[in-house]
Amino acid sequence: MLVGSRILLLFWLLAAVLAYGQQDPPAAIASLPDLKPDAKGNLSQEQMQQLFRVVADKDMENDKRLRDYTYMERDEEHKLDGKGQVKSTEAKTYEVMELYGEQVQRLTAKDDKPLDSKDAAKEEEKIQKLIDKRKNESEEARTKHEQKEEKDREEGRQFVREVADAYNFHLFGTETLGGREAWVIDATPRPGYEPHIKDAKFLPKFRFRAWIDKSDAQWAKLDIDCIDTVSVGLFLARIHKGSRIEIEQTRVNDEVWLPQHLGAKIDVRLALVKEYNVELEQTFRDYKKFRATTKILAVEEVEKK
Repeated sequence: MLVGSRILLLFWLLAAVLAYGQQDPPAAIASLPDLKPDAKGNLSQEQMQQLFRVVADKDMENDKRLRDYTYMERDEEHKLDGKGQVKSTEAKTYEVMELYGEQVQRLTAKDDKPLDSKDAAKEEEKIQKLIDKRKNESEEARTKHEQKEEKDREEGRQFVREVADAYNFHLFGTETLGGREAWVIDATPRPGYEPHIKDAKFLPKFRFRAWIDKSDAQWAKLDIDCIDTVSVGLFLARIHKGSRIEIEQTRVNDEVWLPQHLGAKIDVRLALVKEYNVELEQTFRDYKKFRATTKILAVEEVEKK
């Protein structure tokens, strides 16, 4: 990944409310709440908790299906000067795949030029090492992987509960996104909120707008805005107010939601010394199902459905 991309992990704390709030498979997906805002356009916490629970369940189902797909990811990073002007640009293209339950990236191009034979061989060697390691791992190592996955799921459940407590929600309305109707919901930090888990302490520093597909109860788009300086660790990093990220998904083959676009503007100081003021653009394409034969639709075709 590009240098600045690591900072996106902090923004994904908010994306986790929809993508990682997963529970063990329920006997049946809970029914969608009837979203009826009050006279001021606000939603009750009960309505939002129910909506997020359904979206989390749906996303868990989607997560199983997306593991059947490979796709191409192009990352473009623009480093900015003090005046906000681009001073350098770097682009990398990856093939994204899942191996033994782990999502991996194989670098295929730099600045839109294919890798030379030496670098390509290094990438193939990296992938082969992972395959050999996971294929031959011990039962103990396999158990550790499973335990880590369960820990991540539990942390996701806790985080979802915190988000429901941390924000006031407002049903902005409905919009058509990619030819599909979606609820548009604004979330602003709730005054007086006290976090109960470590990661949740960042929540009051962000506000977001979420587009939730009405038919599938899947998040289709997130727009996350940093509204106050975020300090990570004592001297690790500081994300400045005004940093922003927008994430979009698209429905493919009428069965799965896959990443389509990510755009971000991030102003961060690392170790309180090195400043990164960057714009990031990630685009995703060439979705291919590799565990079953099916027709892969282009994004343009999907959006017409």
